[in-house]
Parts: sequence; structure tokens; C-alpha cells
Amino acid sequence: MSDPRYPSLYQINTRVWLTELSRAMGRPATLDDIPDAELDRVAGMGFDWVWLLSVWTTGPAGRQVSRSNHEWRREFEETLPDLREEDIAGSGFAITGYTVHPGLGGEAALAGLRERLRVRGLSLMLDFVPNHTGLDHPWAEDHPEYYIAGTEVDLARAPQNYTWIKRAGGDLLLAHGRDPYFPGWPDTLQLDYSNPATQEAMIGELLTIAGQCDGVRCDMAMLVLPDVFERTWGRRAPLFWPEATRRVRERALGFRFMAEVYWDLEWTMLQQGFDYAYDKRLYDRLREGHARPVREHLYAGLDYQEKLARFLENHDEPRAAATFLPDAHEAAAIITFLTPGLRFFHEGQFQGRKTRISPHLVRGPQEPIDPRLEQFYDRLLAVLRQPVVRDGQWRLLDCAPAWDGNWTSDCFIAWIWEAKDGRRRLVAVNYAGNQSQCYIRLPFPDLTGRPVRLKDLMGPADYDRDGGDLASRGLYLDLPPWGYHVFEVTTL
Repeated sequence: MSDPRYPSLYQINTRVWLTELSRAMGRPATLDDIPDAELDRVAGMGFDWVWLLSVWTTGPAGRQVSRSNHEWRREFEETLPDLREEDIAGSGFAITGYTVHPGLGGEAALAGLRERLRVRGLSLMLDFVPNHTGLDHPWAEDHPEYYIAGTEVDLARAPQNYTWIKRAGGDLLLAHGRDPYFPGWPDTLQLDYSNPATQEAMIGELLTIAGQCDGVRCDMAMLVLPDVFERTWGRRAPLFWPEATRRVRERALGFRFMAEVYWDLEWTMLQQGFDYAYDKRLYDRLREGHARPVREHLYAGLDYQEKLARFLENHDEPRAAATFLPDAHEAAAIITFLTPGLRFFHEGQFQGRKTRISPHLVRGPQEPIDPRLEQFYDRLLAVLRQPVVRDGQWRLLDCAPAWDGNWTSDCFIAWIWEAKDGRRRLVAVNYAGNQSQCYIRLPFPDLTGRPVRLKDLMGPADYDRDGGDLASRGLYLDLPPWGYHVFEVTTL
């Protein structure tokens, strides 16, 4: 199954999805119970990938930590005022084995779902957590050498980063998984990437996963980079990702790797074998609400941009509808999803849901649908299904002042898409909280001497203009705060 140049991915919280389905069915639902009609709907929206969050086995130790951690519980109660113990199943990232959780139907149910996705042209992405395991992973008993061990001095110095693990072979003090800037995650154990045997075991886990899906999203993938690992743990680790990605692709041709990555390490991850890396930088600049930093981000080479996973929300970030005001939300979405890269959407985003659901929970709140956002995303997804923005050529455009002294042209971000068959799209966004004007020259010499129609695919605008004027002086735009156009450009 080959991807378009710029595919789209849909992230679904599997456990929450099945809880909702269980309520409708009146019995516990598994992956086998996901209706074909629902898969048809996802495929019909134009997605290429479905990322099912939290399908792997987790253990009772992690669940107990999730239920007893007072800080986490306050967050859960804010999400679910009617919180019940059974709503807290433990983090889907405190994994005890890369086998499908029995409550989800086991490996046969996943294999059946993967086949049902495949016949609809959908590829399946699942989680891989390289940095740590759950507290009660079998390795804690059988291979404690795979983990970072601590001393009494370590425990006294940083008690939040270590825990005693009871074992038949003798209790051990082991480190919690963490990154260098925050306390350890108390439901996890830190793997020791300075040990070649640990790396070999984790490659084995990846090979197991690769037999069950078409790609993985690698949680906090930069934490096992040699420099980062040494900064966190004071010991040097050999490179892991180049060998791991190579070995998996030898076994599973076309397998895809997506890195959750921060700290400006995106290019590093791409150089080490990843197909895509999170574009957190674009997301942060969009949240700041200023056009110039966003536009400067889009100056990067296309060989880099097309490997970025661009998003407005995911399970780690707050909901977009709770982060952006409605007009700014739409403008940010136009920029995020109509520029090059992997278009990464999150379940609930289209309906305007505002409550982030922790990966520790298996139930979410009932929320009303925002009809305006739902209609907006329906129109946007229709545009994203068009071949010109899935496989076409993209180019950023300059925006000239509408008159001397008018600084508001700096508030615009504009670009074009062009397909081999000559189809063209012009996208312009006033990414500012003020009305703005500019001229945008269209770089199409063949328009000269021909009338041109500009039809907005996201709104009612429909203009006829002289092609020579568009190529020389440019298209004049006067847009309200956060206004935008997605024009189909055709000659008459």
C-alpha cells in the first residue's frame, strides 16, 4: 500500500472508543465489534492512516499507581465529574507486553481489524514506547539488567525518580522512566540503552509490533538518543534508531516510523531513519498567534517540511477548540493542514470537543458538537481529498504591501499548490487579529491575456480577474481578522 506524497492520519483513543461502543451495545466491546460502517466513514473522509492509541497490554501495578496518584486523580475528576474507579485503567504507555490487551479482543481481533482497514485503503499505526516499560513488565523479574538500577544514595537524593521492585529473585531499586527536565513517571521503569542487550531486546519488540501493523508512533523518541540519554542518566548509549529502523524494514517493507520529538531534534530523528517527526514548532508558533514566525517556519526546505507531522491537537496537547478562538482555530487549521507534511488529526477535533482525555482513562465526557467547526472541517477534508494537495507541488508566495506604509501585508501567509495536470490552488491567510490588505502575485506566466476565475473552496467568494494583472501587480486581498481563502484557480 503506497501513500500519497502528503497523507492524512487519524488518531483514535481505542479504549475510549470501545467504552462508548460498549455502552451502545450493552456489553463489553472488542476490536471485532467496531462496525464496518465506522471504518467506511473514516476511509470516506480521506484518511490514509488510522493510529489506534493504547491497544497493548498493561498491568495492575500501573493501574494502581494511576488510581492512587492524587495529582493525576484531580485531573481525572476535572475530566469526569462522575469519575468511577473502573474509568482509570492505567496509562496506555505503561506497557507490560506488545500483545493486544485481552479486554480489546487479543491478537486475532487486531488482525481482523487490520484486514478490514486494509481493504478500505487504510494503514494501521500503533504505539511503541522505547524509553521505558510498565512496573510489572516480565523483564523486571527475568532481565533486571535491562533497566537503570539505583542506589540508596540515588533514592535519598531524588526519591521521585526511583522505586523498589519486589521480585522473586530479590527486591531491586530501579529508576522510573523520565526525561531530563521532569520527575520520573511513577508507573514506569527506565530502560538502560547503554546496555547492548537492552537495545537488542527492544529491536525484538519492534519486530513483534511490525508483524501486527503498518507503522509505529514512537513515544518521546528522542529520549534514547545518545546525547539525551547521557544527559539524563550519565552514561553513554550507542545509537539505537538507525539499526532498529533498518532491521524492521528488512522484515516489513514499507513500514513507517513517526517520532514524537521535541527540543529541535526533528531533523536528527529524520536522519536516523524516521519517516515523520512531530512539528511541535509550528504548533507553538500558531498558538502564539503571529504570522511572521509561522511564515519563517515555512521557509524551510521542502525535503524537511514534507517529513513533518503537522497537528493542532493530539492526546498530549489541549484540545484545539479550547486553545484557539473560533476564527483563529480555522485560520490555524488552514495553515497546518494545507501545507506540506503528514496531516495529523485527532478524534473529537472535528466536533469541537474541548476536554482533553488522559491516556490513563477509558471514558470521556459527553460533549456537545460545535456545528460551525464540524462544517468547517467537512469542507477542509473535502479539499484535502483533492489530488493537487495530496501529490502536487507546493510553493510559498510573497505578499506585497497594498499601498505605501501599509504594514498589514506582514500579517499574510500565502502559497500555491500545482498538479501535473495543471490544476492550481491559491491559499491565503490573514493570521492576525486585525484587518489586513496585500497583493499576491501569481507565478503563472501562462495566465497573461486570459481571464481567470478564483473560486473559494472554503467560502462564498468567487472572483473573475485579468490573468495578466494577477501575474504582474497581483491579486488584491482585504481580509478580516483570521480571514482566509482557498481558491481554485482556473482560466476561462
